[in-house]
Amino acid sequence: MDLKTIKTIDDLELRGQRVLIRVDINVPIRDGVVTDDTRIRAIVPTVRDVLAAGGKPILAAHLGRPKGQVVEDLSLSALAAPLQEALTSDVVFAGAIGSDEARAAVEEQADGDTLLLENVRFHAGEEANDPEFAKALAAIADIYINDAFSAAHRAHASTEGVAHLLPSAAGRQMQAELAALGAALEDPTRPVAAVVGGAKVSTKIDVLTHLVAKVDKLIVGGGMANTFLLANGHPIGKSLAEADLVETAREIMTAAEASGCRILLPIDATCALEFAEGASHRVAALDDIGSDEMVLDVGPRSVAELTTELATCRTLVWNGPLGAFEIDPFGAGTFSLARAVADLTKSGELTSAAGGGDTVAALNAAGVTDDFSYISTAGGAFLEWLEGRELPGIAALGRH
Repeated sequence: MDLKTIKTIDDLELRGQRVLIRVDINVPIRDGVVTDDTRIRAIVPTVRDVLAAGGKPILAAHLGRPKGQVVEDLSLSALAAPLQEALTSDVVFAGAIGSDEARAAVEEQADGDTLLLENVRFHAGEEANDPEFAKALAAIADIYINDAFSAAHRAHASTEGVAHLLPSAAGRQMQAELAALGAALEDPTRPVAAVVGGAKVSTKIDVLTHLVAKVDKLIVGGGMANTFLLANGHPIGKSLAEADLVETAREIMTAAEASGCRILLPIDATCALEFAEGASHRVAALDDIGSDEMVLDVGPRSVAELTTELATCRTLVWNGPLGAFEIDPFGAGTFSLARAVADLTKSGELTSAAGGGDTVAALNAAGVTDDFSYISTAGGAFLEWLEGRELPGIAALGRH
C-alpha cells in the first residue's frame, strides 16, 4: 500500500475533539515499579501534540496477555503516575470501556487532561476484533489515532476495528516508523543491504524470500547461516542447523541469483566444543571446522569482509544477530559489525534501520543503539513487515 495516503495528526482538526489514541505502553513492571519506560517516553510527542492542538486524549492500550480476563496485576492503573510524570500534565485513570466510571471520566474530561482506559485485553472482544467492542471504543471518541506500530500486525478491535468507525490517522511514533521503514525498503537509496540473523531458517523463510527480491546484498548470520553453509557443502560439525531445509536454502540462493541479489555468508567462524560462558574457542576456516565443534559466531575475516561490503551500500535493514551474542565471547562478530554500521551511519554514508527484540538487545550490548538511523522496538510487526505482509492496523488507516 502507498504509505503516503495515511493521514497524520497534522491532517486533522483536533480542537475540542475527543481523540482515542492506541498506544503501546506494554512495559516491564516489577513490584509495582516500571523498570523500563522507553515505550512510555515514546508516546509523549503524540499526546503532547494532541493536547497542543486542543484535543482531549484518551489512551487505549494493553499490558501482558490476560486473554480476555481481568487480571489485577495487569491493570493499567499502575501506569497513570508514570505517564503523568512523562507528560508533565494530568493523567486520569478512566477504568474499563463500557463502565460507568469510564463514561463519567469521558464526560468530565477537562481541557489539558489525558484519560487512560483500563487494559483493553481484559475484554474478550479486543483480540477477537469484535464489532460491538470496536463500536464501544468508537462511541467515546470523535477521532482515532494509532501510535502503536508494534501492535499493527494484529487485527484487534483497538488496532483495526475502530479505525473503520472514526476519522483515523497515524501518531508521531507510527509516522516515524513508517517513514523509516518506507525509506529502508519501499523507496531506498541504493545499494541496499539486509542483515538477517537468528537461530533457524524455518522462522524466517518468508523474510529471506521477500528480501532477495528487494535488496542488493543479503547478509545471513547466526544459526541459520549454518544451514546455508551445509547447502554449499561445508562441514559444520555439531553446529545448530536444519538439515531438512537445505533444499529450501538452495532455492533461496537460486532466487537471489535470479533477482541480482548477492547472498553473503560467513567465510570463517568462531568455534567451541561447548556452548557456555567463557568456553575455550578458536577461529576456524570453513574447511577446518572439527566434527565435534560448534559454530557459535562469525569470525574476524567475515566481519572485515562484511564491513567492506556495507561501505559500498547506502541503506541497511538489520534483523537478528550474527552469533550467540548473549554468551561471551560469541557476541564479538555481531558487536564489531554493529559498530562498523554505526560509524558508517554517523558519517552520513549509510541509512540504517534495525528491529526485533534480539536485535535491539544486541545493539544495546554493543553500545550503538543511538547511532543507528532508526531502531524499531516492534517485534512481530517488524518481522511481518520484513516478510512483505500487509499489517492490518496500518492498512485500516490507509482506507481513510
